[in-house]
Amino acid sequence: MNKTFRKFFLIVACLSIAVVSATTVFQLKKANAVAEGDVSASAMNTPYEVMLGGKSIGVKMDVKGVLVVGLEEIPTSDGKTINPGLLAGLQLGDSIVSIDGNKVENAKQVQKLINQIKKEVYLKINRKNEIMNVKITPVLSSEEKQYRIGLWVRDKTAGIGTMTYFDPHNNSFGALGHAITDADTGVILKVGNGEILNAKVESVKQGKAGSPGEIRGIFYETDTPLGNMLSNTPYGIFGKMYENGFDTTSATSIQVGTRDQVKKGKAYILSTLNGNTIEKYEISIEKINNQSKADTKSMVIKVTDKRLLDKSGGIIQGMSGSPIIQDDKLIGAVTHVFINDPQKGYAVFIEWMLEQSNAVEKQ
Repeated sequence: MNKTFRKFFLIVACLSIAVVSATTVFQLKKANAVAEGDVSASAMNTPYEVMLGGKSIGVKMDVKGVLVVGLEEIPTSDGKTINPGLLAGLQLGDSIVSIDGNKVENAKQVQKLINQIKKEVYLKINRKNEIMNVKITPVLSSEEKQYRIGLWVRDKTAGIGTMTYFDPHNNSFGALGHAITDADTGVILKVGNGEILNAKVESVKQGKAGSPGEIRGIFYETDTPLGNMLSNTPYGIFGKMYENGFDTTSATSIQVGTRDQVKKGKAYILSTLNGNTIEKYEISIEKINNQSKADTKSMVIKVTDKRLLDKSGGIIQGMSGSPIIQDDKLIGAVTHVFINDPQKGYAVFIEWMLEQSNAVEKQ
């Protein structure tokens, strides 16, 4: 082949399954009510069906704005050090939207503008959904001979997770079951541009108490993308599938189970731990949280399948989004692993994910 392929070896981190302490207590925040006109599975008068996922996917995403993940001191020619970002009041998790009215989308643009202007500038930032204007004075670094504002920033991320479902009614997909967050700040990353791609599992690191396992996989940047990622929420990532992005001929159609139909006891998950092969593994639902509105950590689950325990030690990073099936209905997705007990973890009701799909349909 003449094309040069960039291969991404991804040790799954912020896109993978979230890690929590086994002693974590449910601390559920009240979610905003669903917008009028949105349809949840509980409100459906007739059975609602989607196509089952379970395959590993690569996710690449450009962050909306430029996220501040660190502050640093800049050495000057007089032997002193100055931290312009700290002096200006910038905080970790701030997102830079523009510089002197010029929209910025990546770190290179920030550096270029700062070195073009070389004097006091105004940054428009987004801090916890509040827009603010901050005045900052760049400093000429004695080491790099360039103007700096003392910020470490992040503008993109990539990783591997699991597709939960494809909804043919609105051509939407849902995956991961939880948000992609910045590893340094914990901030939920806002989507600038994003896509999902086919991924292949290369190896599995087994999880142990105190040391979460992980799926290691690859995807190729030049492969044809499967879909366009439009939103990153506490309940997963969502978007629209491209034409032929999901093979409906080989996938299984399944009825959606409402949260009131979920019960303690035996269930199954679908996950990919070897190549591109989706496998079915037995789990047990041990606790069900009564949620009347969208929230995370809907269920506590436990892996009971010996094959999965022997291979991975239980729930591992990269399995987030694995669909959960009970009584031949799709009821949820795997989201978290207990760090001190990898056999156990949290899951989210599928209804909360489908509500996000409905929201994507209106975009």
